[in-house]
Amino acid sequence: MEEPHSVNSLRTILSFSKRGRTTTASVSFVGLGEHDPKPSEVYGFVGSITTVVATTIYLAWAYIPEPWLHSIVIFYYPNKCWALAVPTYAMVIIVLAVIFYIGLNFMSTPPPTLLTTMFDEFSREPSSFLSHMEGDEQPIEPISDLGIDKINVLMFDDAK
Repeated sequence: MEEPHSVNSLRTILSFSKRGRTTTASVSFVGLGEHDPKPSEVYGFVGSITTVVATTIYLAWAYIPEPWLHSIVIFYYPNKCWALAVPTYAMVIIVLAVIFYIGLNFMSTPPPTLLTTMFDEFSREPSSFLSHMEGDEQPIEPISDLGIDKINVLMFDDAK
């Protein structure tokens, strides 16, 4: 037997207590289960629709002549020079933000001649590891940092 307040649709059910003092609202979502839309999907869909509508309105305002706008009873709108000024300002702000970001990175990076860029308190010098085993049974050497002189020899040595 079915419960008196259950329904098979998305509907709000109001049930009153016997005394009529309190009202409780419950929502029944039958049939959605594991296929519920995630909030990020909903926000993405609404954002994409909003972007398309805003772009359409902007392009219509920018390209439709003023007499046509007056004929469809639209009298209050910004001056047409803002159709070029706003995107120009936006692009200039984006370019300046990128330049500012790059400048901050250059200011926070230590110079390459500073030795702390190569060595710090966690640097390990290679130890003299002598193994008496031969072949495939040799253990892995302990972890250590390679010196800059070894790296330069490996990368730039023309003797090979």
